Amino acid sequence: MSSPQTQPRDREQDQRGHDRDDACPVIASLEQIGSQWRLAVLHELLDGEQRFNELKRSTDANARTLSRVLDDLGEMGFVERRIEEDAPVATYYSLTDKGESLEPVFEEIECWAGSWLEEGALEAE
Repeated sequence: MSSPQTQPRDREQDQRGHDRDDACPVIASLEQIGSQWRLAVLHELLDGEQRFNELKRSTDANARTLSRVLDDLGEMGFVERRIEEDAPVATYYSLTDKGESLEPVFEEIECWAGSWLEEGALEAE
């Protein structure tokens, strides 16, 4: 009898026969940008640089959540922070090239939503 280390491992497959162990690029992408707050911030910053309080107002996020999301997006290379030292001190956030490259993705999602989501579902947002 062979040991578990020498036995070929049965790979789990999803319903379409894809190996679950293989990282799917779609899932990996959504793990980076897929939270409600990350998407909201990225979408808002497509319009250009914004101050923290502007993002807080436009996304309806609380300060703690927004701060965490901006830190996460910064660490992943989607958002950059600029601090203006003049009185009053102001912090500005903008998209990096990596973040800006998501614009066509958002456009496609909006197009898809317009075609497939019920009008009431969009208004509830």
